[in-house]
Amino acid sequence: MSHVAHVRQKGLKAGKSTAARVHVGKVHYVDFAGRCAVLTKGVISVHSSPPAVCPHVEWAIGRVLGTTVKLGWEPQSAEAGTLRSTRSWREAPGMAAEIAAALRQWPMLRFEVTEQPSEGCDGERIMYVPHLGVYRAAMSASGDLMVTEDRIRALLATTTSSEALRSGLDKLLGTEWDRELEPYRLACGQAEQSWLGQVS
Repeated sequence: MSHVAHVRQKGLKAGKSTAARVHVGKVHYVDFAGRCAVLTKGVISVHSSPPAVCPHVEWAIGRVLGTTVKLGWEPQSAEAGTLRSTRSWREAPGMAAEIAAALRQWPMLRFEVTEQPSEGCDGERIMYVPHLGVYRAAMSASGDLMVTEDRIRALLATTTSSEALRSGLDKLLGTEWDRELEPYRLACGQAEQSWLGQVS
C-alpha cells in the first residue's frame, strides 16, 4: 500500500500556490520544481476550542496543508463546553510553524504543534495558551526540547540571582506552558490519531 502526501509548491506569482501529489513509502524525498524536499511528520493537538470555532480551525489547517481536513472532535473534560482533537500530519519541513500561525487567528484556543527532525532541519514544538501567548523551541529526535547556546549565554549575562536564573530557565523550557496544558493532555488519554496530509 502506498501513501500519497500533499506537498505545497509556491507559485511564481504572489498569493498563488499549488499542491503536488507525490508517493511516499520508503522514499524520503519528493521532487517538484526541479528541487528535492524532505518529508517529515508531526502532531497537531487542539486541546480546547469552542464548538463554533471548530469548522474554522479545520478550514485553516486545510488551507495550510492544501487539502480538506476533518479533525473529528470530542468533548474536552478539562474545560466544560469545549472540544478537542489530536491528529498526526506528514508534510514538508517547516509546516508546524505555518499550522501554528494559522491557528493563532483564534486567541481563545489552546493548542500545540510538533514537528519531528528531518534531514537538515531541527524538530520543533510550538505551544499556545491564551494568557501566555506562544512558546516555540527546537526539539530533538527523542522529543527533548533544545535550548541554544546563545539563549543560555544571554540569560546568564542578565540574571543577578539564583532565583532569577531559575525563572529564566523555566521560561526557556516552557515550564509554565507545560503546566497549563498538562491537564488538557491527560484528558486526551490514548485517543486514536489519524493522518493529515496523506491518504491511503
